[in-house]
Amino acid sequence: MSTEQIPEVARDQEPAAAAVPERISLDSLQDTIARLAKTFENAPRLRASDHPPKRYASKFDYLVEQQLISQQDLDAAIAEAKRAATHVDLILMQQYNISKAQIGQSSSVFYRVPFIEFDDRLVVPPDLVREIKVEYLKKNYWVPLKREGGAVVVLVDDPHDLAKVDSIERALKNQKVKLAVGFRSDILRFISIASGEQAPRSPGATAESIQDIIGTLKAEDDGSSTADAHDVAEVDENDSAIVRLSGQVILAAYQARASDIHVEPYGPQKDTIIRFRIDGSCQEYMKLPGAFRRPLVARIKIMSRLDIAERRKPQDGKIKIALPEREIELRVATIPTALGDEDVVMRILASNEPIPIDKLGMNERNLGEMKRISQRPYGLILCVGPTGSGKTTTLHSVLGFINKPDRKIWTAEDPVEITQYGLRQVQVNPKIGFDFASAMRAFLRADPDVIMVGEMRDEETASVGIEASLTGHLVLSTLHTNSAPETVVRLVDMGCDPFNFSDAMLGILAQRLVKRICEGCKEPYQPTPEQFEEVVQAYGREEWEALGIKHDGNFTLYRGRGCDKCVQTGYKGRAAIHELLVTSAEIKRLIQTRARAAEILTIAREGGMTTLLQDGISKALAGVTDVKQVKAVANA
Repeated sequence: MSTEQIPEVARDQEPAAAAVPERISLDSLQDTIARLAKTFENAPRLRASDHPPKRYASKFDYLVEQQLISQQDLDAAIAEAKRAATHVDLILMQQYNISKAQIGQSSSVFYRVPFIEFDDRLVVPPDLVREIKVEYLKKNYWVPLKREGGAVVVLVDDPHDLAKVDSIERALKNQKVKLAVGFRSDILRFISIASGEQAPRSPGATAESIQDIIGTLKAEDDGSSTADAHDVAEVDENDSAIVRLSGQVILAAYQARASDIHVEPYGPQKDTIIRFRIDGSCQEYMKLPGAFRRPLVARIKIMSRLDIAERRKPQDGKIKIALPEREIELRVATIPTALGDEDVVMRILASNEPIPIDKLGMNERNLGEMKRISQRPYGLILCVGPTGSGKTTTLHSVLGFINKPDRKIWTAEDPVEITQYGLRQVQVNPKIGFDFASAMRAFLRADPDVIMVGEMRDEETASVGIEASLTGHLVLSTLHTNSAPETVVRLVDMGCDPFNFSDAMLGILAQRLVKRICEGCKEPYQPTPEQFEEVVQAYGREEWEALGIKHDGNFTLYRGRGCDKCVQTGYKGRAAIHELLVTSAEIKRLIQTRARAAEILTIAREGGMTTLLQDGISKALAGVTDVKQVKAVANA
């Protein structure tokens, strides 16, 4: 008998002495025990009656069996997921209060493999993913997690996909594979950590963990080196602490609802400042020792696939990071500064669903007119304002209102920040000659009903847009101007034909974003007569008198006292103020005669248009914001 064999012993019988080998090697016994353990581990669990385990038709049927959800609600969730082009998992968690663990257990029962949830303490061994492309793992939703019992544990979204399992075995060079099932979002987070795109920290990490990382960096610096003009760095960009720090700064910015991250070095002897732009204002987040400025910048450049050796000219790149809630994209810009350093500015582009047009905060007149002109079969609608004023968000809300199955809608954007089902969205790339004008020309050959172009930044783009609007298409776009009447003058000055432009123009919406008063500390107050008079003059005395509001005991304004929710600022979030110029016969005549902006403004106000300042004061009276914020953004 071979020493690797174990003799068969009859049930309920004492084994005969002759049936037991005299010697069994320790290695052979351990190997046999391991194989038996693996057999029992992977074998289906039998019931007491020795019947095989129940098979389920889908990975959610177990939830119905456990009475966590009814079959009717499950069918409704599946239908809703198909309609919204999203995952059933998300619908069950968001709308039916099914926990992630419960869905995981149901998936485990269905696939008959363990369920593994994301754990920031689990570090993927680098050698498991070193020779596998990150893009390949993300595209196919699988990641090798660890070695266990001589096999590689692989987390996959669908263990029943035999083609995927075969590709996994080939990628791992025929190593023994042990499958586990997990959420796609968790798989992407594991991949991001393994590739260095995301630091291995939990979503609830705080500024304290950042200080821990800085403490680690300082501990690694033995103080023997001095940062000079050649920048002999104590750590490099691949140091684990630098990787964690970069990821944690991004995560902290996202959690703070920041729109931008600013990394500002001031040389080796002074601290590097990291600031977040929150609700339109920059706020200092932390200070980093100057010796670590270049490793941090280099790490960000690696994440955005930029040339880390080039510090003499600006560079642009992008970073994609998988967070627990969603995948976000960061637009990265590096700019050379004094002392051979580089500033880094990262714009956070969190892809969101469009805001319903009724939730934009427009007054009754503006909302009604915008709905009316957006349903016209052809013409030009412009949304204007400075950078960061919410123009793209507003246009996507309008597109969401008119997005119906009978309309073909094309959009050209740079970048694509908001995605909508039913829209055909295109990312322009000026570096290869594919700009907004080129995109619009391509759209005109693709049977469009509606075209949205990110920005009319030159005469060519404006001319193509006007031409498209005159040939039976509804065109929406943005422009960087201060007000609706000024937009008319700007386009005519750009070289647009005033007659074509006047025929095409349906309306111009100018907007700004003002800080919202924090609901946690908002309080009313009675303004002084001087403050009341200031409001009246800003609104316009004649229009104010038409409102019938007088300075008496009932006149109330609002302000934020400051609390922990708003970090003692008195503001939290932002709201939009609007100015909608709708083209009339008189407005067309003024455009054709190249009238000045002041003349157009007068006629527009006579036609019922409220200015940015007036709309802002109306929102201040309603307690949305305060007069100080309105006057700051409306240039009063």
